[in-house]
Amino acid sequence: MADILGMMGKLKELQGRMEKMQAELDTVDVEGMAGGGLVTVTLSAKGAMKKVKIDDSLMKPGEREIVEDLIVAAHADARGKAEQVMQDRMKDLTGGLPIPPGMKLF
Repeated sequence: MADILGMMGKLKELQGRMEKMQAELDTVDVEGMAGGGLVTVTLSAKGAMKKVKIDDSLMKPGEREIVEDLIVAAHADARGKAEQVMQDRMKDLTGGLPIPPGMKLF
C-alpha cells in the first residue's frame, strides 16, 4: 500500500513538472536551415512556426520552386530539433520513473 501511495505522490509531482515544462517549451526557440543558410525557419520547441528568413539572393523571378523547397527543408530541420528538445526535457523530467519506451505523455 505504501508503494501505491508513493507512486501516486510521484505521479502528482510529475504532473506538476510536466505543466511547468510545457510552459517552458513555449519560450524555447529552435532554428532550422536549408540551402546553406539561405532559408532559416524558427519554431518554438512545441513546433509553432515563429519566423521565416529568406536571403535576398533567392528573390529572383523563376526561383519560387527553389524557395518553396528550401522553406520545407528548413522547417523539417527545425522540427527535428524541436522534437529533440522535447525528448531531452522528457528524459530530465521522468528520470527515476519507469515509463515504457515510445510512450508519449503529451
